[in-house]
Amino acid sequence: MRTIFILMDSLNRDYLSCYGNSWVHTPNIDRLTAKGTVFDNHYSGSLPCIPARREIMTGRLNFLESQWCPLQPFDETYPDELRGQSNVYSHLITDHYHYFEKKGWGYHTPFDTWEFIRGQEGDNWHPKVKDPDIPKYKGKNRRQDWINRAFMDSELDEDYPTPQCFMQAINFIENNHKEDNWHLHLELFDPHEPFICPTKYKELYNDTWAGKYHFDWPPYEPIDSDWEAIDHIRKCYAGTLTMADQWLGKLFDKMDEWNMWHDTAVILTTDHGYLLGDHGYWAKNYMFDYQKLVNIPLITYIPEALMNGGRVSGLTSTMDLMPTLLRLHEAKPSQHVHGKSLTHLFECDEPHHDAVLYGYFGKDINLTDGRFTYCRKPIPDSAVYHHTAVPVATDNNLQDYEVAEVGQFLSQTNIPVYRLAQNSYQHHHATKDHLLYNLREDPEQSVPISNSQLHKHYEIKLLELLKKYQAPSWQYERVGLDG
Repeated sequence: MRTIFILMDSLNRDYLSCYGNSWVHTPNIDRLTAKGTVFDNHYSGSLPCIPARREIMTGRLNFLESQWCPLQPFDETYPDELRGQSNVYSHLITDHYHYFEKKGWGYHTPFDTWEFIRGQEGDNWHPKVKDPDIPKYKGKNRRQDWINRAFMDSELDEDYPTPQCFMQAINFIENNHKEDNWHLHLELFDPHEPFICPTKYKELYNDTWAGKYHFDWPPYEPIDSDWEAIDHIRKCYAGTLTMADQWLGKLFDKMDEWNMWHDTAVILTTDHGYLLGDHGYWAKNYMFDYQKLVNIPLITYIPEALMNGGRVSGLTSTMDLMPTLLRLHEAKPSQHVHGKSLTHLFECDEPHHDAVLYGYFGKDINLTDGRFTYCRKPIPDSAVYHHTAVPVATDNNLQDYEVAEVGQFLSQTNIPVYRLAQNSYQHHHATKDHLLYNLREDPEQSVPISNSQLHKHYEIKLLELLKKYQAPSWQYERVGLDG
């Protein structure tokens, strides 16, 4: 067995035709959809980028125990387990530069080999002492991003990191298509912001933006009334996605050339969604965790699977990817893994989880059973504790660790860790009540349900899942539950 895991960042499912979109061109994702299986109820677990990746690597709900942090020395990662149990060779190709910052360090080290493609967003790459020329702009922009852009031809696909990642993946296949028992982890930062691509892709969507300012990187704040700017950004996002899809097709062409589909599995997914003016917001992180952020795409192709060409309605989660990759290579997850392998769903559409948790460290704890969602908000300024065995200074200041506790606080390891106290926070414009929505009757989550009996049912279910996933005791206290 060979496996290719493709992780795109901020991939909105409502921009894909297999989830109902009718205007964005993604013919090669459609190509995978036609061969494989579409999962309709797949959810993010821990958000955003690095917490999601730690969950993918370990199969554990990161947000219950830790914030954005390096890979931990006690983490059981899927590349290590594949190598140790099944002698699988694993290779990482990524342009996700957060892996190489001190707050996200170590995620590349479990792989046998790895490649880092430079230049995304604020990646500290090209050196330039003199400040770059920066046009009048609106939104979120960084000095280093302008420098990196100055060293590329913006009309040439091959100068963009995402096409370069695909080119390296094609090289990997060229060199290894005759071999067995390998895994390729291919990451694409796109369609993450800033939404930049050659003009030809934006022209597909008739982007006629002629604003008085440069705008391709939305701010992380509520939108204003500039609907022309929203339309422009949505078309820029679509163009960036179509560029990635175009190069995905080149990878699939190479798989066709070497007749790889008979013994090579492909899994394509994302870490979370991104609001492009939806619900009155730009971006992610600070607002209520709407379905457009957490109900994410998952498309799989498994050779000779009975569900190829079909759809799965079972409730699944990011934490399930790690044990799935292990099972595909005849390896087994340990008792510390929260997720469950999806392999039975490749053969039959049946139940998987009865409910899943998702959220951000220190913010709300959310639950869905696929029909309802329940948001349990923390008590304002209640204590939340970040656990880490790898101390990383915030703003180059180690004072937090001078007052941190040290002890054996985590159920999955006897290694002492630091425990740093912080304050909980609620989502933007949070009301005093916990939130419950009926997704079938109110998919946009516009009108919360006030039924006290239903609220009690989901409160009990939340307690059950917190216990199941060994949530620390303070997680109960900060959301007003008796654990």
